Amino acid sequence: MIRTLTAAAFAALVIATPALADPIAGNWKRPNGIVVRFVPCNAGFCAIVQTGPNKGKSAGKLSASGAGYKGSLTDLENNKTYSGKGSISGSTLKVSGCVLGGLICKSENWTRQ
Repeated sequence: MIRTLTAAAFAALVIATPALADPIAGNWKRPNGIVVRFVPCNAGFCAIVQTGPNKGKSAGKLSASGAGYKGSLTDLENNKTYSGKGSISGSTLKVSGCVLGGLICKSENWTRQ
């Protein structure tokens, strides 16, 4: 009986582990000073620009995937959308976007605000 409860408790902890990871929701400051907010939307997190000339525009959407996030990111400076991913370490969100099957990529480190 105790072994069954211990196994069930362990399984519950393993299943809950992704929920314990640092959440992407909130405000993040790009190296250029522009702030982007990730808000929950459609089983993922939509990125909405909070400051600068593109304020209010969508900058993509990421969904939880393993220990990080995957989806698409839009560079509003050139109006192009890229395959994107993100990972959080402390107060830093590393985002990257790629085109041509990963042949050309760009990455930035954003800081939690």
